[in-house]
Amino acid sequence: MAQAGRRWQGTLFPWLLEYGFTPCSSDPCVFTLRGKQPEERLIVGCYVDDLFVLMHHDDAPGSLYAAFTDALATRWNVEDEGPVSDLLNVEIRRHDRH
Repeated sequence: MAQAGRRWQGTLFPWLLEYGFTPCSSDPCVFTLRGKQPEERLIVGCYVDDLFVLMHHDDAPGSLYAAFTDALATRWNVEDEGPVSDLLNVEIRRHDRH
């Protein structure tokens, strides 16, 4: 079981690269993807067998986020657990800019 995370990353990481993501130079488990609009981007991080997706834009149908999560769900049996509230013992707070 100790190698399950490594096997998952060995499958996921090549798929992310094929999808168009760029690996982060400072952390091999973080990837970024820019959309057609300058402000549209995704950041994907993998920790063992968990995946988190951060977005800058919206999650409306047809958005970069929606297309990515649809492709992810088509490839693997994934579960969206909703907005993140903590990550690696760091509390995350969001504020609407509206």
